[in-house]
Amino acid sequence: MVEQRAIAQQNPFLAGNFAPVRTEITTPLQVIGQIPPNLKGSFLRNGPNAQYDPIGKYHLFDGDGMLHQVEFNGGEPIYRNRYVRTKGFLQEQQAGKPLYTGLLEPNNSNPEYSYKNVSNTALVYHSEKLLSLWEGGEPYLIDIANLDTLKPETFDGKLNIPFTAHPKVDPVTGEMMFIGYTMGTPPFLYYGIISAEGKLTKIIPIELPVGVMIHDFAITQNYTIFPNLPLTLRPERIAKGQPAFQFETETPSYFGILPRHAPPEEIRWFETESCFIFHTLNAYEEGDEIILIACRMEATNVLGATDNPEKAKRGDIPILTKWRFNLQDNSVKEEALDQIPSEFPTLNPAYVGRKNRYGYTASMKPDIVPLFDGVIKYDLETGEISRYYYGSGRYGGEVVFAANPDGNGEDDGWLMTFVYDESDNSSELVILSAQNLNSEPIARIPIPRRVPYGFHGVWVSQQA
Repeated sequence: MVEQRAIAQQNPFLAGNFAPVRTEITTPLQVIGQIPPNLKGSFLRNGPNAQYDPIGKYHLFDGDGMLHQVEFNGGEPIYRNRYVRTKGFLQEQQAGKPLYTGLLEPNNSNPEYSYKNVSNTALVYHSEKLLSLWEGGEPYLIDIANLDTLKPETFDGKLNIPFTAHPKVDPVTGEMMFIGYTMGTPPFLYYGIISAEGKLTKIIPIELPVGVMIHDFAITQNYTIFPNLPLTLRPERIAKGQPAFQFETETPSYFGILPRHAPPEEIRWFETESCFIFHTLNAYEEGDEIILIACRMEATNVLGATDNPEKAKRGDIPILTKWRFNLQDNSVKEEALDQIPSEFPTLNPAYVGRKNRYGYTASMKPDIVPLFDGVIKYDLETGEISRYYYGSGRYGGEVVFAANPDGNGEDDGWLMTFVYDESDNSSELVILSAQNLNSEPIARIPIPRRVPYGFHGVWVSQQA
C-alpha cells in the first residue's frame, strides 16, 4: 500500500481536485441566491473516480465512474453521489484491491483483468432511461431517483459492439444515433440507430483502413458525420517496440458523411489537413453544404505519443472551428471561430442537428493538466463572444444547458457546472443565465465536500 500511495502522490491526476472521493452521501443543500421556480429536474455529471489506487501508471481516463447529482424539486436541492457499479468495479470491491490495469499499462499479467469498462465518461437520457456511458463497452442503466446501477444495457441483447460516449438524440424524431469503434479489429467503425421507443434497429459496419480513436461525431437532420482522424493503433508499430497509439501529424484527416438511414456504400469522404477533435458542438445543413462546428486541435498527446515533436508541443490546444463540406463540388472550407483555447462545447439540445445560433464552451487555462477557468458564449450569427470567469483559483468543467420550460428563445435557459475553489478546497454548483454571461450567477449551491473534476453531464427536466 505504501507503493500505491507513492504512485498517487506522483500522478497529477490522483492529486488536488483530480483525486477521488470514496464515500457516497445524500444530503440537502443550502442556496446562495435564488433557484428559478420553474427549474425542476436533475443536474447529473459523470467522471473518473478510482475506487483503489491504481496498479502502475494511471491515466485520467482509467478511474471508475462516479455520478454526482443535484436534484431540484421545488424545495431544498438534494445532492447525492454514487459509483457506477460495473462488473469490474464489483470484482475489485469484492477482492478489496485493484485488479485491472489501464490505458498506460495494457499488458496485465492476468489477461482477464486487462481492460475494464469504467463507465466514467458521459450520460444520456433517452426513452425514459438514464444511461452511464464509456466508449469502450456497453452503457449501464441507472435509476435516476437514487443513482443505483441497475444493469448493463444491451438493448434486448442486440448490442454486441462498443457504444459511444456521445450518442446524438434527434430532438424532432426522438431517434438516438451512436457509433462504436474497435481500434484493433476491422472494420474498425460501426454505426447504429435506436428508435424513439428505445429499440436498437440498426448496426452497420463502416470499413476504415486503420483503427482510429473516434470520441465524438455529429448529426444533421438527414446526415451523420464521422470524423476519421489520425490517432491510430498500428500493429506494425507494436512489432517494432514502438508506441501502440500515436497521433500521425502528416496523415490527412477525413470526414465521412452518410445519409442517416443509408447503407455504408453511400458514405462520402472529405479530406482535410491532419487534426484531432474530441468534441463536436453541432452540425446542420445549409443549402448544398453540411456545416460542422467542433473544437479542433492541430495534434494530440492524449495517449502519450505524437510523431512530430514540434506539433506535439502544440497538441491538445483546442480552438472552436467551423467546417463547410460542399456536397455538390466536394470542397471543404475551414474557419477558426476564436483564438482562445476551449473545450466541452455544448448547446441547447433542442437544436441538435439543426442550425443553432448559440454555442457554449469551457475556456482553458494553459497548464500541464486540463483546467477550465470560465465559460464562453458564441453568437454564431453575429460573431459576438461573451465570457464569464469563475475567479482566481476557481475551475469548472463542461456547462450543461437547462432550457427554461416557460421560455421561447434558443438561449432562454440556464448553464450549470460544478466549480472547485483551490483556496478552501471546496466545490459548489454554479447556475448562470445562458442569455447574459456578464451577470453574476443566479445561484450558487455549496456542496458539503469537494466534487472532483469530471467529464460530461446532462440535465433531465421533471417534464422529460
